[in-house]
Amino acid sequence: MDVATPNITFDEEDSQIQISGHSLRNDPGPFDPSVLYDQDEHISSAVWEGLERGALRCHEHTSKLEEWKLTGKQLELVEKAGFKYFRKIEAFSLDNQLISALVERWRKETNTFHLPGGEMTITLDEVALNLGLAIDGEPVVAVELEDSSAIPICEKLLGKKPTSSDRRGGFLKLSWLKDSFSHCPDIAPLEQVEQCTRAYLLYLVGSTIFSTTSGNTVPVIFLPLFEDFDKAGKYAWGAAALAFLYRALGNATSKSQSTISGCLTLLQCWSYWHLNIGRPKLNQGQAHDAFPLALRWKQKLSGLRSKCDVVQYRKALDSLQPCDVEWQPYHDMDEIVPEDIKDTLILGRSRTTLICLDKAEKHLPDRCLRQFGFNQPIPQDVPQWKGIDGEADQSKSIASSCEDWSKHRDQIVEGDDRVDDSEYLLWYSNITRKFVGRHTSLESLFRQTVAGMTKMLELAKTLSRDDMFLVNQKAVENIKNILSESLKNPFSNSKGKLPTKGSKKRKLIDI
Repeated sequence: MDVATPNITFDEEDSQIQISGHSLRNDPGPFDPSVLYDQDEHISSAVWEGLERGALRCHEHTSKLEEWKLTGKQLELVEKAGFKYFRKIEAFSLDNQLISALVERWRKETNTFHLPGGEMTITLDEVALNLGLAIDGEPVVAVELEDSSAIPICEKLLGKKPTSSDRRGGFLKLSWLKDSFSHCPDIAPLEQVEQCTRAYLLYLVGSTIFSTTSGNTVPVIFLPLFEDFDKAGKYAWGAAALAFLYRALGNATSKSQSTISGCLTLLQCWSYWHLNIGRPKLNQGQAHDAFPLALRWKQKLSGLRSKCDVVQYRKALDSLQPCDVEWQPYHDMDEIVPEDIKDTLILGRSRTTLICLDKAEKHLPDRCLRQFGFNQPIPQDVPQWKGIDGEADQSKSIASSCEDWSKHRDQIVEGDDRVDDSEYLLWYSNITRKFVGRHTSLESLFRQTVAGMTKMLELAKTLSRDDMFLVNQKAVENIKNILSESLKNPFSNSKGKLPTKGSKKRKLIDI
């Protein structure tokens, strides 16, 4: 295969060699690693090295939610428990490719997406608007249970024991819950109605906001939270859902991860509202008064669905500009938001700790104030926050997180009109990962490098060395030897492709 000869230039200002306009030292950042200190383990590092992992497997199990038939009494109990609005969403079609590209932009060091124009994140108010879940109330915490306690808990709260084939340790199969409890008789006694409703709520959260990567199962640990429906209605389910999603996003940024769980419906709706990337078009005349707002993206959409893959979405995100972002997409929706939800939306600006069982995650709206109509200052530093999973004295960590959550109404971040975004953007350009994908593939750069070396060898061979100093003659001869040896068979290891991770790479030049 013939390789086109590229233009080779030297940028004296940046001290960089460029081949056909592409710098061989084009560093995507961060230049200052104090914020994104975990860059080496992030999926974007692997992508930069040409190690694609493809689309993530997205674990939401909503396809059979519509098969549950709830009686009027059950609907009353579901409303008491805090899921009046959320239950309406049911099955949602996910775009695995888009979700995978968004994950490449997520940073668990800050719990934000690092986009070209600045940081953005999913905030508490967006959970309330899109899912209709409470973002104010008691934190969702529970006592750790032994696997052996699953059977007696189910017998007490569901009135039925799961067999060994119906569960996996402390996890219940969603299929068992649906097969056993999805049709409650209209004339059933109150105790049975409550049992069937608990099973439905457990199925609902296990297939959506607390979905796991361990198959179609749900942890039994959530079941006691529905023992008392009035008490369940006092939990901040939306805050717990966001904590769970933050943690799932952080886990999915690992190079070795191939799956993602949590409320991916929320993630995808967030993207649709803010970013015109993969966003479907709504039918003209379609009703816009549905609540929760996720329902707007669930209805029939006009046109064909996007056929983009992860690479195409990645390129779109890499070239995204601030003017391409809908910073405040919910500004004209006051009339359709219920009052009980509207009264809590200010908590979207609460700098606090979100809790879900043994998971605690920082909610940092001060890093994304443009989503609230304010100019963005340089945010305060974030401690190297690793969550509380696996700590020896977990009870103390949970207690500390709960104490911080108890002050969430007093920790509202305010905007400052005197702030100039330009100072933030200059700071941000130094601490962020500027882009995820290369403008030119590694294989293409490799071929261009070989072409450039070939041109350099031809030039070295034509040089007249009669008028050179002896030291320069030796230097030219060394260059010729190095280039000749390196170009004998530059594709021998890869058959025309770049070596993959773990393979032996051929050194082109060793000076």
